[in-house]
Amino acid sequence: MEERQLKKERNPHLLDDRVPFHRRISYALTDTGGNLLYCIISSYLLYFYTDVFGLSVGVAGTLLLIARLVDAVDAPIWGMIIDRTKSKYGQSRPYFLWMSIPFAVFTILTFVTPNLDGNTKIAYAATTYILAGICYTGIATPITSILPNLSSSPNERVVLNSFRMVGGNVGNFLAVTFTLPLAALLGNGNDQKGFPLAVAVFAVVAVVMFLLAFVNLREINTERIKPVSIRHSVKAVKGNWPWIILIIANLIFWVGLTIRTSTIVYYFEYNLEKKELVPFINGISIIQVLGMAAIPFIVKVMNKYSTMILGFVLAACGQIIMYFADASLSILITGWIIGCIGSGIACSMPFAMLSDSVDYGEWKTGVRASGFLTAIGSAFCIKAGAGLGGFLPTQVMSWFGYVANTTQTSSSLLGIQLSFIWLPAIVFILGIIPMLFYAKYEKNERNIQIDLAKRI
Repeated sequence: MEERQLKKERNPHLLDDRVPFHRRISYALTDTGGNLLYCIISSYLLYFYTDVFGLSVGVAGTLLLIARLVDAVDAPIWGMIIDRTKSKYGQSRPYFLWMSIPFAVFTILTFVTPNLDGNTKIAYAATTYILAGICYTGIATPITSILPNLSSSPNERVVLNSFRMVGGNVGNFLAVTFTLPLAALLGNGNDQKGFPLAVAVFAVVAVVMFLLAFVNLREINTERIKPVSIRHSVKAVKGNWPWIILIIANLIFWVGLTIRTSTIVYYFEYNLEKKELVPFINGISIIQVLGMAAIPFIVKVMNKYSTMILGFVLAACGQIIMYFADASLSILITGWIIGCIGSGIACSMPFAMLSDSVDYGEWKTGVRASGFLTAIGSAFCIKAGAGLGGFLPTQVMSWFGYVANTTQTSSSLLGIQLSFIWLPAIVFILGIIPMLFYAKYEKNERNIQIDLAKRI
């Protein structure tokens, strides 16, 4: 036993650090459950607010921005809470049990349309949206923070993260593909009735998935888990440049992705006059699985930072191809597929690389603040990015004269096109810039792992 431990300390990449297949699947279920609900919010909440709930596009966009930015503040708080958690279930795992039902309940309430008017109606929307977001952070943060404690091997973490991302993509596929048809079916054409019922169906499934993950997952590295004070959590950020780079890149990515997903329904309804194709086009996004599943192989050839750059490039190219599609549905679908593969890659990489930044922070400062660092790197970026990504297109559309449920002018159609096609393309291109500075940190990861193993 002592000889095996000594070998592992000398080489933390040994195969005995691999996670069993059933636990890889269980880890994937966490993101499937999370995306079943969160992707309904990110894809359809703006449309729900303007065309179902009855808010103007300007009010809806401002509400999304303010609520998301206020809500994003809870990400580091949740991170510090997790860093101070030490229970018989582990550090991150118990939150799958504790937060699954509150997350489900408040997500359902977000899509309820009460008989309210004026500021009271806006207040209800903001309150339910923020509470759903707080609960989402409480369950999304441990999904990422648990990864460094599932395996010590960077290679195994990439594999685990690929399982997670494939699972998340399945959740996204189900949410964006079946929400509108299910809402229409359960509401008999009444979206105010159908939306909360459809969300409730997904919520039940999500809770079951979180509970299965709670039962099956196990955390290691428990000997390195110590309660971390607020001061020490902040200390783990100092000089952690790989973490800072990932924060910037991941935030940029979620801005671009949210712009794309939140405006597709407007583009197909008004510019193409084919709203009925939205579930089909969104369903094609399952193609992201190819990019996600290929990541462990791409990383071996290209390394991690260049793999993420590849994702940004493909995502931007897909947007540009859709612009040249004009009335050709086949070209538009081709661009959508390329963009989805790219966004699948760019979405996946930061979650795997954040684990390495946790190791870097521990190596540099002696503080292992996995909850704090991954909370800001994941939940904060998703929420702040979603807020900005939901706000920017509403301002463009409002500037060009968009009015819900009416025949759009040529100016408002141009605003919708700019929002759906060009805004995401520009943002994805900007995401490449910070990743150009990551290379030197990735080259040192193996030495950091060996050094940390010697400190135990």
